Amino acid sequence: MNYGFRLLIILLIVSFVSIEAQDASSEKQQFTRQDTLRGSITPERSWWDLTYYHLDIKLNPDEKSIKGKNTVQYKVLKNHSVMQIDLQPPLKLTKATQNGKDLNIKHDGNAHFITLIDNQNIGGINSVTVYYEGVPKEAIRAPWDGGVSWKKDNNGNHFIATSCQGLGASVWWPNKDHMYDEVDSMLISVNVPSKLMNISNGRLRKIEQIGDTKTYHWFVKNPINNYGVNMNIGDYVNFSEVYDGMAGNLDMDYYVLRDNLEKAKTHFKDAPKMMEAFEHWFGQYPFYADSFKLVEVPYLGMEHQSSVTYGNQYKKGYLGNDLSGTGWGLKFDFIIIHEAGHEWFANSITNKDIADMWIHESFTAYSENLFLDYYYGKEASADYVIGTRKNIVNDKPIIGKFYGVNKKGSGTDMYYKGANMLHTLRQLIEDDEKWRQILRKMNVTFYHQTVTTQQIEDFLSKETSIDLTEFFNQYLRTTKIPTLEYEINNKALKYRWINIVDGFDMPIQVEIENEQQWLFPKADWKTKRLKTSNPPLIVNRNFYVNAKKL
Repeated sequence: MNYGFRLLIILLIVSFVSIEAQDASSEKQQFTRQDTLRGSITPERSWWDLTYYHLDIKLNPDEKSIKGKNTVQYKVLKNHSVMQIDLQPPLKLTKATQNGKDLNIKHDGNAHFITLIDNQNIGGINSVTVYYEGVPKEAIRAPWDGGVSWKKDNNGNHFIATSCQGLGASVWWPNKDHMYDEVDSMLISVNVPSKLMNISNGRLRKIEQIGDTKTYHWFVKNPINNYGVNMNIGDYVNFSEVYDGMAGNLDMDYYVLRDNLEKAKTHFKDAPKMMEAFEHWFGQYPFYADSFKLVEVPYLGMEHQSSVTYGNQYKKGYLGNDLSGTGWGLKFDFIIIHEAGHEWFANSITNKDIADMWIHESFTAYSENLFLDYYYGKEASADYVIGTRKNIVNDKPIIGKFYGVNKKGSGTDMYYKGANMLHTLRQLIEDDEKWRQILRKMNVTFYHQTVTTQQIEDFLSKETSIDLTEFFNQYLRTTKIPTLEYEINNKALKYRWINIVDGFDMPIQVEIENEQQWLFPKADWKTKRLKTSNPPLIVNRNFYVNAKKL
């Protein structure tokens, strides 16, 4: 190659890289300062570790308003004097105090910077109380466009609930609104009109009658993520059962609207069935100390920790529909199974950054077919998860492109594509019991922790004894579907992978010449001798790939 041609090639490569870098930079510039304050571990967050919250609020349903305070207890990790607390307008942070002293607050959009007066000694345990009030953002299309849902039941009673995943818990209460730091325990005190009940996370400690109102005090003993905290207010009635689980007796409580009590007693039988199947696949329920609750709400549902919300209209499937189109999706109530599955993946194992939200949604979407596997067998579960492939859009990668700005990846494919990715991984392991033990060990290893994608990838590579680097690069970080390209001529099969990332070499099971065989394709052509001329080749349907015959 002559010098001039080499120089031309180098200039073209540099130009291409420069254009890509400019595109990425331009995309990054779409994020605002508020995105960074919300999505990053700022200096005003990193110096203190959450230990305890006491959220103490009063609701006025007629005015759709909240007034109250949050006492934030924390451990000092390093010297600093400014603390970031998050609260979204139109709510107002009105005051902050420490040790009886009023503190200065600098307001910057959703972030509020509190200057502390007292020395913050490393290792010390201190607390700040923040006061707030106002009318919070009303949910437009909960839970996707969340906030507070202010509804009425069929009898004209207030029916109120919160939902705030992605949007942030600071849409209705002041807190350290980032996923990386979960509070160790929490007391939630909510004052409501006497004829209503408030159901929140954890266990009910006491009910206080105050004039024509009642305050419900719920205590959460386990670590809890911000968006998992909820309040649900309505004319509820309760029924319960005790489940004999892996860690002993588990209290399972159900709170439903008064008119729905009898149908709920029948329909909620899916809840103990869920618990049995998921303790089999994932290990013990992570929140025995806080119990398990299903709480009826005026929206579809959400995975609030130990207070799973339900609004699937007492129908099987997803509002009576089968997301897989196979019939198997009508064997269970989608919201009970899916949202409760999040107790293991989202509430116990939690992503540190929302860009890694696939950890929540892919494993939980995959749990749906494991529920079917437990009760109806392996083929039924395969039918279901493969049926959901029709919902995959491959619009963008499952993982968010940027970290530190509160931005997720594909909102659709982290469910269906993620579930099929994990189903494909199960095939590579070739040992269902080993796969079950890996899922159980994963829930022990990362029990009550916030994690990154890299931690999950490294764990699965180690436990499967397979280097899954390119596997995850392919399915998580691109929209490419691996395609087995092949041709059959003169008793010879030629095959290779196309539409793949560099280094992708996943083996695949096929049926050819009436035998199940493994192929080991790479980007370059490989050849396999055959016994017969031009036999059909059938790719095992359990692999999420395409096939193209030349």
